[in-house]
Amino acid sequence: MKNLFFFIFLFVVTSTLAQYRVDYGVKLGVANYLGDIGGKELTRRDFIWDMHLPQSRFAVGAFARYKRSKRFAYAVNMDYLRIQDADRYTTNPARRSRNMNFRNNMIELGLRGELTIWYDNDVGNRGYYNPDFKMYLFGGVAGYYSNPMGQIYDSLGVVQPGWIKLRDLRTEGQSQPYSQIGFSVPVGLGMYFTFNKKWRIGWELGWRTTFTDYLDDISTTYAKPDTKLEAQWVNQTYQNIVDAAYGKSPTQPAINNFRYDETAKKQAKRGDPTHNDAYLTSQITISRVLRGRSQFYRSKYSWLKNRAGVRRSRAKF
Repeated sequence: MKNLFFFIFLFVVTSTLAQYRVDYGVKLGVANYLGDIGGKELTRRDFIWDMHLPQSRFAVGAFARYKRSKRFAYAVNMDYLRIQDADRYTTNPARRSRNMNFRNNMIELGLRGELTIWYDNDVGNRGYYNPDFKMYLFGGVAGYYSNPMGQIYDSLGVVQPGWIKLRDLRTEGQSQPYSQIGFSVPVGLGMYFTFNKKWRIGWELGWRTTFTDYLDDISTTYAKPDTKLEAQWVNQTYQNIVDAAYGKSPTQPAINNFRYDETAKKQAKRGDPTHNDAYLTSQITISRVLRGRSQFYRSKYSWLKNRAGVRRSRAKF
């Protein structure tokens, strides 16, 4: 992790020395996740089909980009985002009866490459080269900080005040708490317009593959609670919730299928450890281009200053 931070810092310092190849800005949008909570009436499905889109929450950040060539660029980013969900939003009986919930405020620091797959240097074909447009694919590596929290419900489903940190409860009987620091592989699609060779406004859709199943604190089986607080959290599945989820069916499972079975000393299934968690962001990007008076700038774009509206021949690339 320290090596990643050092490399990103070195990239930012060296890239800012370049002229007209660098832009920096902010990102504003939403985040969601794919994990052990989600879905409707069906069991687990991949990608967005298992997401509760109304549970999307904020994703804000800052970034800097260095244009290495006409088609390739590097970028660094720092994002602050929230993912959350709850079993009460699903109609799948097993998930609804589990009655889990979580919220996770995450910090991400990433480095990636961007490959331009399509561009237009003169949108509208007016001859002003303003604005221009680029569409790109990106991929890289990121480090993140994760801190899942949850809320306790009473038997009537009323949320109790406050959020509790779940990692230190070791709700699945872990010998050691899972790490709050992890790595992900971000990939996605982006695009932007450049106006007056100064401002860029665009949009990005990014998917992060992680190597943990604990962004939502759910992965394997229930464990015997060690503290009163842990017992409140783990045992918040009540008989009336199971009855409502299954409609008092003849095949309705016992309530101990959704908690630690004290009588049988049995650890019932709580999550799916065969699939790691992932998260997704959709963000608007706004950035400022650094326009130094380098030889590259003078040869390509110096005519723009104080020459608004003057028509020029199309650029020859």
